[in-house]
Amino acid sequence: MDAFEMPTEMRCIEISEPGGPEVLIEARRAVPVPGHGEILIEVAYAGVNRPDALQRAGAYKAPPGASDLPGLECSGRVAALGPGVTGWAVGDQVCALLPGGGYAEFVTCPAEHALPVPAGLDLKSAACLPETCYTVWSNVVMRGGLKAGERFLVHGGSSGIGTTAIQIAKALGARVFTTAGSPEKCAACEELGATAINYKTGDFVDVLRAEGGANLVLDMVGGSYIARNIKAMADDARMVFIAFLESPKAEINFAQVMLRRLTITGSTLRPQSDAAKAEIARQLLAQVWPMVNAGKLRVIHDSTFPLTEAAAAHARMESSEHIGKIVLEVKGG
Repeated sequence: MDAFEMPTEMRCIEISEPGGPEVLIEARRAVPVPGHGEILIEVAYAGVNRPDALQRAGAYKAPPGASDLPGLECSGRVAALGPGVTGWAVGDQVCALLPGGGYAEFVTCPAEHALPVPAGLDLKSAACLPETCYTVWSNVVMRGGLKAGERFLVHGGSSGIGTTAIQIAKALGARVFTTAGSPEKCAACEELGATAINYKTGDFVDVLRAEGGANLVLDMVGGSYIARNIKAMADDARMVFIAFLESPKAEINFAQVMLRRLTITGSTLRPQSDAAKAEIARQLLAQVWPMVNAGKLRVIHDSTFPLTEAAAAHARMESSEHIGKIVLEVKGG
């Protein structure tokens, strides 16, 4: 795309007011202009994630300077380069972590937060990678320190985060355990190499204790799971929080944390500095993209919705019936 073909307006999805999926409405806005160190991406597909729903509900504000439009990841083609950008050319296929704005035909992001589309992957699959890979790698490896031979427990194994975490942990040589809420979801997790526990019929605490305890827990549930996670952990184990689908509050016995030398930590991705995200991207390119190229990490894709049906995509996600990632088709490719 050259400057003469660049439109001045684009379709996008706005949040009309805080609320349910129905507050997502189609609108038109000016095409954003990339600033220093940024690229402009012509969006092919945008990933749909839980933080998008939190933002829609008014519980997760965009950071200063970010677009108020939802959408934290996308795939597409580089449409323009901002001042100071090197390493990318107009027309390159990319997938990128975004500070916001992915539910649109064009979006800007720091050039260092974009990654090349892995060989053999189409743009639909590539749109499913950034948010989950950034989140899993930074929390399971960089923060959680997962090592080969360790026992790893991830809750919500059939989610986008869960399916990615299972595969990365397996590729690193860990033994993986996960929870899911139906036989179908458990089967999907087992196929990826995890020992799956149906939390409606079984107790992950009993399973992990019988195996010697989890060395690392990745939790996105919180609430009643927090104390149970501690019971399921081995001595000197770590627990990393990335979300609280149930509640961020719990009553726990901190004496157990002290006596068993447990580490409890967590993070959110969106508020981190551009430099921190750029470092995660460098590690993904060096460590995770080879897993994708080798077939050790594959995209588990649930469904695709047109951009205009973003509300239906959010309803699908919030039903928790999906297995893997949900994406919006913006321009395809």
